[in-house]
Amino acid sequence: MRKLKNSELNRLSVDEFKSSEKTSIVIILDNIRSLNNIGSVFRTSDAFLIEKVFLCGITAKPPHKDIHRTALGATESVAWEYREDTLALVKELQEKGVKVASIEQAENAVMLNTFTPEKPNTYALVFGNEVKGVQQQVVSISDYVIEIPQFGTKHSLNISVSAGVVIWDVFSKLAL
Repeated sequence: MRKLKNSELNRLSVDEFKSSEKTSIVIILDNIRSLNNIGSVFRTSDAFLIEKVFLCGITAKPPHKDIHRTALGATESVAWEYREDTLALVKELQEKGVKVASIEQAENAVMLNTFTPEKPNTYALVFGNEVKGVQQQVVSISDYVIEIPQFGTKHSLNISVSAGVVIWDVFSKLAL
């Protein structure tokens, strides 16, 4: 087995990406502190043709060298928008028929492996602050709370890892 060269990967140009049909998923970053985590979520969002990334509260915005370092240009391909208030954004999206899922450890959360997204719904996946998680007010009004099953001693994943796991899972279920 031979590793593929970069020239063999059939990568989309930024213009091709922007005109491509997107996955019916949007990402909401609720008060993310780490610029590297933000960049990583952009890169994952590019990989799975995410519609849009919303940067909320204290979440930093491009252009920024530390976001760019991990995003590797994905801030140019993936649509994004800054919003001051995560709760107001969630309510606005719900009014438009978007199903909101906070990714959090909470009472009566649905485990990711049993969550079944339904087409043709659009889903907004909310990822929270590295210390405090998703704001309780946002969790309380979410249509779903999804928990990533974990079996070790920590029961805590880095937000960029959580985003990769959840985005891939929801993407793969919607693509079937």
